[in-house]
Amino acid sequence: MSAIPAPNSADSSELAAVLDGAVAAVKAGGEHLRKRYNLTARPGDLEEIVHDIYANDEAVLAVIKEPLLAVRPGSQWAEDELAGGALPAGEWWVVDTAEGNINHIHGMSEWSVTATLVRDNTPVLTAVYVPLTGDLYAAVQGQGAFLNGQRLQVSAKSDLKAALVGTGQAKPGETEEALRRMGASVTAMLLSALVVRASVPATMQLIHVAAGRMDAFWQFSDVRSGLLPGALLVAEAGGTVTDTRGEQWTLSSQDFLASAPGIHTRAVDVLTSQS
Repeated sequence: MSAIPAPNSADSSELAAVLDGAVAAVKAGGEHLRKRYNLTARPGDLEEIVHDIYANDEAVLAVIKEPLLAVRPGSQWAEDELAGGALPAGEWWVVDTAEGNINHIHGMSEWSVTATLVRDNTPVLTAVYVPLTGDLYAAVQGQGAFLNGQRLQVSAKSDLKAALVGTGQAKPGETEEALRRMGASVTAMLLSALVVRASVPATMQLIHVAAGRMDAFWQFSDVRSGLLPGALLVAEAGGTVTDTRGEQWTLSSQDFLASAPGIHTRAVDVLTSQS
């Protein structure tokens, strides 16, 4: 089961051309963000953190917004990268100018620039650029997922007890209910899986799931920009993408699970056992 419906083959070549433009845009934005990166960065308080986050967003936005809109005439821009829920009909760019911004401004390495084209609430194309490694993850609906041109394949594991799984906060300021649910799910997975990672951002864990390096990722969130790139990459790499109850995931879903097919049913059982 996947969130990504069967593709319309008529526009596959057209989307491939759009992907070239998206790749160029995220690479340009990523290199701009890399120049702003400082291994010794240590913001001292919340005011400084907020300032640095907005400064990164604005700097990269100036580099990538117009090129992305130009490469897909008629497309629209989803302004709030922390927003969730369904989008209006049509084509929308859902972009995270600094996915893992909090890591970037603290001198850590897990951050990227992402751009996903969403058509009538279905992701049809995504590009994720990781500037510190030069890695480019990309997918077009129905054409597979790739890392630097090499096809990706999710893990073949069939036993959750052998699985490396992960989760994390979607954004600051989550409700107490959501945080307690997250904590309970981590405990449940610690008792059921081999190793549990809890980190941010979502995309940096989901690329590992798509590449078969991790076996599952779940999140109690509907933040579009953090989930859409990984949802398409995992689905195109042969993974299973649903909500945490095993139902089809859409932009209206309140939570998210992406995994290797062989452990999906067991992961759903674990996540629903404590809800």
